Amino acid sequence: MASNRPAPEAPFVPSQRTESFGYGGRTPDEGPVEEWNPTEDSLRPVRGRHRVAKQRGGGLARSSTVLGVGVIAAVGAGGMASANTGKPPVAISLPDVPDLHALPASVGSLFDGGSAKEHHEGSATALSDVTAAPAGTAAAPRAASGAGEALRNRIMAQAEQQQAQVVAKAEAATEQAAVQRAARQADEAAAEAKQKAEAEAAAEKKKAEEEARKKAEAARLAELAKQYTLPTSSYTITSTFGQAGSMWSSGHHTGLDFAAPTGTLIKAIHSGTVTEAGWAGAYGYRTILTLDDGTELWFCHQSSISVSAGQKVATGEVIGRVGATGNVTGPHLHLEVHPGAQASGIDPMAWLQAKGLNP
Repeated sequence: MASNRPAPEAPFVPSQRTESFGYGGRTPDEGPVEEWNPTEDSLRPVRGRHRVAKQRGGGLARSSTVLGVGVIAAVGAGGMASANTGKPPVAISLPDVPDLHALPASVGSLFDGGSAKEHHEGSATALSDVTAAPAGTAAAPRAASGAGEALRNRIMAQAEQQQAQVVAKAEAATEQAAVQRAARQADEAAAEAKQKAEAEAAAEKKKAEEEARKKAEAARLAELAKQYTLPTSSYTITSTFGQAGSMWSSGHHTGLDFAAPTGTLIKAIHSGTVTEAGWAGAYGYRTILTLDDGTELWFCHQSSISVSAGQKVATGEVIGRVGATGNVTGPHLHLEVHPGAQASGIDPMAWLQAKGLNP
C-alpha cells in the first residue's frame, strides 16, 4: 500500500507569545514541540483498537486540572445554581489569571507553584466549599414549605370566600323568589277579593234593580188595576185556556171559565165600546167589548145582556149576568181575549195578570 511522502520539515521557530493559559510561558520540563505529519495510515480508522493521541508533556494536563479546579472554585465562591430549578444556565465570570489573590487559596497555590499535596488539599477545600454551599440553604425547603402553606391558605380562603358569595347569592335569589311569590300571591288574593267584591256588588246591584223593577211593575199594575177590574165576583175557575176535551168543538178550550151562580153580575173589565150584543149559537148570549187598543173581550153564556151595540162603557160598569145559555154544563162566564180583533184568541189568565189582575 502506497503512503504519502513526508512533508518537508519546517524550521523550528520559538513561539513569540509571552502569555499562556494559566501561567506565563513554557516550562523547560515540557520538552520540545513535536510536529505531526499525517499519512494515509494515520488517517485510516483503526479497527479493533483505540489510538491514544500523544499528549504534549505534562503542562496540558496540569493546565486542565488548574482550569477545572478554578471553575469549581469559582462556582463554589459565586454560588452554584440548582439543576432542578429548570432555569437556563447562568454565565460564570472567572477572575483575571494574573490576579492570584482573587482566586481561592487552593487554586492560587497551583499558580504559585505549590506542591501536589497543597494542590490536592486546595482542590479538596474548594470542592468542600462547593459541596457545602447548598448546605447553607437548608432553610430553603422550610421557607418553600411555608410559602406553599401560605399559598394554600390563601387559595382556601379565596375558595371559601367564593363559596360564601355563591351561598349568599343563592340565598338572596331564594329570598327574592319568595318575595316575588308572596307579592304574586298577594296580588292574586287582592284580584280575587276585588273580583268577589265586584261580583257581590253586581249581585247586589242586580238584586236592587230587580227589586226596583218589581216595585215599578207593582206600581204600574196598581195603577192599571185602577183602570181594569175582574169581570165577576164570588166565582171559581173551572176551565183554563188550551185545556183539551171532547166537549169543545175545536178539541180544546179557547177561553177562561168563571163558574158562578146564575144572575151574578158581569162587569166591564176596562172602558171601551160595545161592538156586539146578542145570541151567538154555542156561545149563548154574548157581548163583545172592544177596547181603545183594538182588543176584543168576549163575554159568553150570559143569562141576560144589559148593554147594546155601539154603547160606550166604563171600567166596572155592569154589562150582563151569569147564565148557562149555549153549549154548557152549568152556569158560568166564558171569557175570551182577541188582540187586534183576530179570530184566534190568547190566554185570558195571562192577559188579566199583565193588567195587574189575579183571577
